[in-house]
Amino acid sequence: MFEQVVFYTFAAVLTLAAGMVITVRNPVHAALFLVLAFFASSGLWLLLEAEFLAIALVLVYVGAVMVLFLFVVMMLDINLTVLREGFARYLPIAGIAAVLMFVAVGSVLTQEKFTLAKTAAEVAHPADYNNTRELGLALYTQYVWPFEIAAVLLLVAIIAAIALTLRHTRQTKAPKPEKQVAVRREDRVRLVKVEAERQG
Repeated sequence: MFEQVVFYTFAAVLTLAAGMVITVRNPVHAALFLVLAFFASSGLWLLLEAEFLAIALVLVYVGAVMVLFLFVVMMLDINLTVLREGFARYLPIAGIAAVLMFVAVGSVLTQEKFTLAKTAAEVAHPADYNNTRELGLALYTQYVWPFEIAAVLLLVAIIAAIALTLRHTRQTKAPKPEKQVAVRREDRVRLVKVEAERQG
């Protein structure tokens, strides 16, 4: 009974925080609500006995990623008026995408394997159970190909973000690797032999 109360509390906080992320107008407040959503998600992971995922979610996303987001949002002068221009023009497309997403999620959640009758009972683990080891075994054996594909997609996204935001100006002094590799020592360093002198 107590676990159900804790679960519904974390779930309500998570749903409320996620809704506030996309509805508030201030980007700083949206980032703070996202931090609250991460904390609520870590609480749900703890209820599932996935302590490693809960700690990783707090340390990586809340402690690093969201701090970076807050730093960027607070340091940049974001003109919200310019960002909202043309919002009504794309509203029908966004509405259609939202309806399709809800239909897809609803069709998955209404399958027989997601009903309470089909859900397996919770297995009690011993005190020396290591969920980090089990997660690593499952990730690098059964799901190794999806993991590698996700890593490649993230790498492509990073490269695309750098390529899209890179601006070449006259003040930019970018190194040229092909010229750096072709440099010889004689072109950069000159050894001068100095005769030693004896003090009389």
